[in-house]
Amino acid sequence: MLGTSLLGQLRRRDPGGVILRRAARLTLVASVVFYACRYGLGSSTLATYGLFGTIASGSFAQLPGPAPQRARILIISLPAVWVLIAVGSLLAWSTWAAAGGMLVVGFVVAFAGVGNPRLVGLASAFQLFYILASFPPYQPGTLPQRLGGVTLAVVLLAAAEVFLWPDPVPVSYRQRLADAADGVAAFLDATAEGLTDPHVGPGGRGVRRERAYDVVAAIELSRNPPAWAPTAAGAQDRALRICAAALREVLADADRLAVDPPPEPIPDLAAARLLRSCADTTRAAGRSLSPGAPAVGLDDLDVAVGRAETAYPVGEGNGRDASDVHRLCRDATALALADQVRVFAVGCRVATGARLDDRDASGLFEYARHSPWTLYRWQFRSHLAPRSAHLHSALRLAVALAIARVAAGVLQLTHGFWVLLATLTVLRTSAADTRTALRPAVLGTIAGAVVSGGVMLVVTEQLVYAIVLPITLLLAFGVGRLLGPVWQQATFTLLLTVVFAQLNPEGWRLAEARLVDVLLGAVIGVLAGVAMWPRGAGHDLRHNATRYLAANAEAVDGTIQAVLGGAPPPEGALSRLRRRMVLVDSSYCQYHSERHDPRRQQVNWDAVLSAGHHVVPGAESLLRRNPPGCLAGWPEAAALLRDTVGRLRSGYDALADEVAHGRAPGRTAVSTTCADQLDRIRPLLREADARSVRHLVEVDRWLAGLTDSLARARPPFDESVGRHRTP
Repeated sequence: MLGTSLLGQLRRRDPGGVILRRAARLTLVASVVFYACRYGLGSSTLATYGLFGTIASGSFAQLPGPAPQRARILIISLPAVWVLIAVGSLLAWSTWAAAGGMLVVGFVVAFAGVGNPRLVGLASAFQLFYILASFPPYQPGTLPQRLGGVTLAVVLLAAAEVFLWPDPVPVSYRQRLADAADGVAAFLDATAEGLTDPHVGPGGRGVRRERAYDVVAAIELSRNPPAWAPTAAGAQDRALRICAAALREVLADADRLAVDPPPEPIPDLAAARLLRSCADTTRAAGRSLSPGAPAVGLDDLDVAVGRAETAYPVGEGNGRDASDVHRLCRDATALALADQVRVFAVGCRVATGARLDDRDASGLFEYARHSPWTLYRWQFRSHLAPRSAHLHSALRLAVALAIARVAAGVLQLTHGFWVLLATLTVLRTSAADTRTALRPAVLGTIAGAVVSGGVMLVVTEQLVYAIVLPITLLLAFGVGRLLGPVWQQATFTLLLTVVFAQLNPEGWRLAEARLVDVLLGAVIGVLAGVAMWPRGAGHDLRHNATRYLAANAEAVDGTIQAVLGGAPPPEGALSRLRRRMVLVDSSYCQYHSERHDPRRQQVNWDAVLSAGHHVVPGAESLLRRNPPGCLAGWPEAAALLRDTVGRLRSGYDALADEVAHGRAPGRTAVSTTCADQLDRIRPLLREADARSVRHLVEVDRWLAGLTDSLARARPPFDESVGRHRTP
C-alpha cells in the first residue's frame, strides 16, 4: 500500500514523466562514466570529474528548448568548461589565490545572466566546475585527466538528451503567441461583423471574445516557465515581448468597439473594413512565427490604414451631429487598433529575423537595427549601475562563494567544496528566498547524514556501494526532486556518501563531514543574503517602474501640449520613455526568474509595462494624423484635454507610489465609451469647425485608451463589466 501510494504521488507530481526520464538519462550516463573511469581505467580523477561533470551538466544546468538544442548548448559550452577547470586547477595551490579566482569567476559568470537570464542555469554548472577544480590536491599534472573526464561526461550526456527517452517538446512561447494572434484575429472578425450588423450572432462573438482573452492571458511572462519565456536582451526576444504587449492593446481596443456598436446596421462602415484588414494581418503575423513560414507582409494593412486615414479627417456630415461623433469615435479607435496591429506585425518580422525597411521605422524597434553584440553591450553597461539588481546579485554570490572558499581553506576541510556547494544551493537573489531555501537544505542534510552514517557503520564492502550507485542516483535526481527539497537534499547526501565510499573511504566520518560542511556553507549563504542587498530584483523593478510611469506621464503631457500648440513635439520625452522602457523590461525579466510568495498579492506587471507600449506608438501616430497646433486657439478644448491629462497624470503618480512602496494597487475608474465621450464634448460641438472636432475626438479617444491601460493595472470598480477583464 505504501509503494502504491508513493507511485501515485510521483505520477501526480510528474504527469508527463519528464523529471523521471531526465533522472533515468542522468543515472545511466553517470553510472557508465563512473564505472568505466573508476573500475575500467582505474582512475579516481577521471571518475570524479566524469561523475560531477554529468551531475553539473545534467542537474544544475537548466537548459531551455527541445533535446537537440540542449545537446548543442552542452557541446558549445565545453571550451568554457575547460577554461574554468584549467584556471581552478592552476589556482588550487593557495587558498587566497583560489578565493580570488572564485571572486572573479563567480561575478563574471553570474553577471553574464544580464544578457540572457536563461544562462543562469548554465552559470550554476560553470561555477561548480571551477569550485571542484580549485580545491587541493594541487596537481596540475592531472589536468588532462580532469578535462578528459568532464568531456566524456558532457558528450555522452548530450547524446543521451537526443537519443534516450527524449522529453516531449512543450508548447513554445512563439506557438502561444501564434495561438493568441489567431484568437484575437477571430475576435476582430466578429467585432467587424458586429459593427456592420450588431443584431446577428451575438453569442458567437461572446465565445470568440472569451477565447481571445484566454489565449492572450497565456502569453504573460508570469505564466511561462523562465527557461522558455523570451527574457533575453537580444533583438528577437525583445521583439516577442513587444508583440505580446501590442496584442494585449489590440484586444483591449477591439473590446471597446465590441461593447459600443452602432444602433443600426451600417453595411459599409469604415471601421469595420479596417478591422477586417487588421484581422488578416494579425493572423498572418502569428503564422509567420512558425518555423519555415514566410515573413508577414504589411502592404495590405498600410493600404487599409491609408484609406481609413483619408476618409477619417474628411468623412461626411458636419462633425457636430451626435451620430457623426459616434462614427468618428469608432474610426479613431479602429485607427489606434491598427497602429498596435502594425507594431505586432513589425515585431513578428523582427522576431523571425526579417530585415526592417524605412516603413518599419518606429522608436520601439530602433534597437533591431543594431547587432546582437551591441545590444548585449548596452545591456551590460546599463546594469553596471549602483541600483542594478543584476549587479547586486552577481556581487552577492561572488563574495559569498569567495568567503566560503577562504573558510574551507583556513579550516582545512577535507571536502571543502561541499561548503561552496551548500552556499550556492542556499543563496538566492533576495533574503526571503534565501531563508526559504535554508530550512529544507539543513533538514535534508541532517536526515541524509544520519542515514548515511548508519549505513557506513553497517556496510564496509566497497562492492555494495558500487551496486547501489544507480539506485541512489535515481533517488537523488528523480524521486527526491519530486517529493520536495528536503527529500532532494537527503537523497543527494546519501548519493555523495555512496560515491566517496568508492573514491576515498572514510567510514561514518564522511557523513559527519558532509553535515558540518553544509551547515557552514548554509550559514555563509544566509549571512550574505541578509547583509548584501536583501530585497532582490523586486526592489530594482519597483524603482525602475516608478521612473517608467513618470516618463509615461511626461510623454502624454508633452503630446497634448504639442497638439494644443503650446510646445513642439515631445521627442525628448518619448526618447526618455524608450530608454526607461528598456530598463524596466530588463528588470522584469530578472524578476520573472526569481521565486515569489504566492500568498502575497502581486502587481500585474504585464499590464504596468504595457502602458508604455501604448504611449509610444500611439503618440507617434497621433501626431502624424493630428499635427502640432491642430487644436490651437480652442480654449474650451484645451481646458477639457488638460483636465483629462491632469487626472491621467494623477493616476500614473498614484500607481507609481503604490508600486514603489509594495502596496496593492487601489481601485481606479474605468475608461469611457464613445457614448460617454459624446457627453463630454457635446458642449463644444458648435464652437469649432468639423476638422477641429475630428482632431478633438481622436485626441480625447487616445487619452481614454490610456486611461483604460492604466485601469488594467489596477482593479476596476465594476468587476462584472466584461471589457475590463484583464487580458
